Amino acid sequence: MLNLKFRSLWLVAGYCLVAFVIYSSLTPNPVTVDVNYFDKYAHTFGYFSLMAWFMQLYHTKKSLCVCAGLLILMGVLLEFVQGTTGYRFFDLYDMLANTLGVLLAWSLAKTPFPKIFFYIETKILMLIK
Repeated sequence: MLNLKFRSLWLVAGYCLVAFVIYSSLTPNPVTVDVNYFDKYAHTFGYFSLMAWFMQLYHTKKSLCVCAGLLILMGVLLEFVQGTTGYRFFDLYDMLANTLGVLLAWSLAKTPFPKIFFYIETKILMLIK
């Protein structure tokens, strides 16, 4: 496991991203763009970003499985909650896009990708010295 100097900061920022996704999923006035299937791209990118973020902090196979499972579960549960709001809609394809985003990020687990935060920290610490 990589020793991150700013691990707590990275974790807080990650949980802020989770809160943003929850807020964005439940707000009555979500940001929209007039592009075909924009929401599916946004779902995929959003969940890719969440999984990618937490992959920087958790590196064991077990913790990655737990993280992926929790993010997929969050995406599924948020869709069900949206269906109960009266102003948002349940969409199975959003669930699939969320899951795809998580799995795409997870597919990078065996590459140098999960070391981005470590790389950033080493460059910042070198600049400070």
